[in-house]
Formats: sequence, structure tokens, C-alpha cells
Amino acid sequence: MVRRKKLGLAAFAVASILTAMSTAPAAADAGGPDVSSWQHLDGRMINWFEVRASGNHFAMVKATEGVNYVNPYFVPDSLLMRAAGVARGTYHYARPNLLPEAQAALYAATVLGQNGPLDLPPVLDLEDSGGLPAPALIDWTHRYLNTVQALTGRVPIIYTYPRFWQTAMADSDEFTRYPLWIADYRGNDGPEVPGGWPAWTFWQYTDSGSVPGIAGGTDLNVYSGAQGDFGRFANMPSLGSSGS
Repeated sequence: MVRRKKLGLAAFAVASILTAMSTAPAAADAGGPDVSSWQHLDGRMINWFEVRASGNHFAMVKATEGVNYVNPYFVPDSLLMRAAGVARGTYHYARPNLLPEAQAALYAATVLGQNGPLDLPPVLDLEDSGGLPAPALIDWTHRYLNTVQALTGRVPIIYTYPRFWQTAMADSDEFTRYPLWIADYRGNDGPEVPGGWPAWTFWQYTDSGSVPGIAGGTDLNVYSGAQGDFGRFANMPSLGSSGS
């Protein structure tokens, strides 16, 4: 313990990231939870080292919601994930009754950058129409995604579930250039894919999973390999270029 303290947090984090790069999974083998303040029961912190040791290679963390909510655990979770070598996805919960540009700006200002080692692309969590009809919601979504991409430099991921997309978004096929993270808990071999997407990228297959290091239940997700090598997708270019 004394020797680890002398290394300092920064050096320890770098060592952990390098270890994660050398042990990242094959494209379709990566799995992980998604978390928000709800996974911090009674204010308890997540043990990200235990999460990683139990075979989880990434996690999605709620960053923001609307125009004025920031997850109070987002910063400590982000720092501890990096130290533990867990690839980090961050998401914004959309409130489409409020301006998309303002929400994109809050998200981008909160996420501590989305282009470092072990960073997955930004995520828009779209499961609330805000009372907008489909054409207006489609326009809102385009505006949000365009703004986030301009602010972060990365093509965002869209999170949704089939029924919502088919109804609130009129099953629009205008968003197929964005990777899809789909929630479908019906226990099938794969999720239903709406909106003309040729493939899903992440599948949230249960909302009642259990992960060592996380108090209480949590959602569980798997990566399909649709975006290629997981190491490259999670900003591990040295691993991605090795062909492993």
C-alpha cells in the first residue's frame, strides 16, 4: 500500500490504462453496466476496480439531464473508472421540451472531454418525447446531435428502445449514420432494431443485472462489434492497430 501511494494517482491511472489496453476483449466480447446516481445506494461509491476485475470492460455513466442537472457522482465515477481501466461512455438524458443546443452545451462542458484514452463516443439517451410530435422531435434530435458532434469532435451514439423510436420518432431512418444502443429486455437472441439501422452497436439486454462492486441492481450491456475493434472504438489506438 505504501508503494502504491508513492506512485501517485496519475502514474497509477496511466499504468491501469495500459493494462486495460493489453487485456481488452475481442470485438464482440465486451460487456458492461450503465450507471447513474441510483447505483450509489446510501451514497456508497462504486468499486470500479472490482467492476473491472469481474470482467466488465466498459460502463456507460449518466452525465447530465435537461439544462440544469449534473449527476453528482459523475466526476468521481469518471476518475475512478480511468484509474481502474474501465472504458467510459457518458450519456445525456434528453428533455426535448427544452432547447437542444443548451442541453448539448451542458453535456459537453461536463464530460471532461470525450477523446482521451478509454473514452467511448458521447451518447444521447432519447426515451422521452417532451410532448413533441414526431417531425419536431426528429428536428430536435438532429440539432442536438449536430451540436454535440461539433463540441466533442466525435459522432454520437443514440440510445433508445424499439417502441419509442417506432412511435415518437415515426420509425425515422434519418439517423442510421449514428451507432445505435438499443434497450430490449425480451430475452431474445438479439434486440429488435428499428429505424432502418443495419445493425445495433450496444444492446442493453436487462435492467435487473448484478455486478460486483455496484450496490443494488444495474442495467447490463454488450457490444456487438458493429464499429469494429473495441479497443479502437474506445480510443485505444495502440491496441486497435495491433490487430488483436
